[in-house]
Amino acid sequence: MIVIEIFAPAGVLEPAQRQQLGKRLIDALMGTEDAHTEAVMDSAGALTQVLIHEPAAWITGDRHPVDPADPPRYLVRVSAPAAWRQEMSTHAIDHLTQALAETEAEAHREPDRLRDQPHALVHIVGIAEGSLGMCGRPMGSLDFSQHMTAPHRDTIAHLPTDDLPPRTVTDPVCGMTVDLNTTDLTLEIDGALHGFCNGQCRRAFATEHGLSLSA
Repeated sequence: MIVIEIFAPAGVLEPAQRQQLGKRLIDALMGTEDAHTEAVMDSAGALTQVLIHEPAAWITGDRHPVDPADPPRYLVRVSAPAAWRQEMSTHAIDHLTQALAETEAEAHREPDRLRDQPHALVHIVGIAEGSLGMCGRPMGSLDFSQHMTAPHRDTIAHLPTDDLPPRTVTDPVCGMTVDLNTTDLTLEIDGALHGFCNGQCRRAFATEHGLSLSA
């Protein structure tokens, strides 16, 4: 489960812009160029929520209040299982900033300032294992991964592989294509070498096959 909170000065975003920005942020976080993962990303998106806040007061470090008439500042806070935080940060900060820039461009404001000036802060917050819950019970990062991917495992297992380049495999958990030449996230089970797009998929697969991974 992922929660995206965005803070913006009051009056900057119209109701329609809020709705569009919320969808854009989810797409930015879930986006992938690998069509094999589309169904899994849809499952992840269904567990993602966006909350948009307009603080009653917003004071910057120079002791001046943020004026809605000025180019607006933004704060985006993403809360996710702690085990996902580091890998998520490698792409989420860039993609979420780009989503804000697209919104700024549509509002006829200068989008490039979000990368040139500290006008968009992105915080990726990791929630400790066992501190997130769903369906009335605590769920860890592996629980969420399995919840998102389990309904699609049979489809993933039967994805065609004939057109994949040499030493390229399909991640058996999420369906993403993996280049074995550029990753050490692999497991060999019953003589078959499996590759994984990230550590969480590898952990989930190992757990399901009764394997213990070294820290």
